[in-house]
Amino acid sequence: MKDSETNGTAWERKLTSNTKRLAFWTAAWVLTMALANFGSIFIWSGDKLWSFLAILLNTLVGVAMILANRRQLQSLDEMQQRIQRDAMGVTLGVGLVVGLSYSNLALTDLIPGHAEISVLVIIMGLTYGLTTLLVTRKYR
Repeated sequence: MKDSETNGTAWERKLTSNTKRLAFWTAAWVLTMALANFGSIFIWSGDKLWSFLAILLNTLVGVAMILANRRQLQSLDEMQQRIQRDAMGVTLGVGLVVGLSYSNLALTDLIPGHAEISVLVIIMGLTYGLTTLLVTRKYR
């Protein structure tokens, strides 16, 4: 057997490498987000400098995650890129419309408490997942 048969094509290897890189940076971002959110409670007792540094680290790792996501998307084939573009477009629209409506509900006291960003993140995650599934079914 040739190396290309056992290890896949160059495109498949690149896609696998980019996907692993994206997984690494996504996991790192999640971990630094937890550090930024819970570090001041459990590790450095509310020290502002350490909190700022943790948030800065989270932001920098987030930028690396965005760049890894871009690289991974560029390595997809045309159909996969179209599926991702469609899902991301719908997710952006839903995020803006629902997020601003949700904020307005809180500002006008039509819902109790403050609008929490975590609710919007959940809505966007569910929208992205559902749209990816539906668009994939459409194109296959």
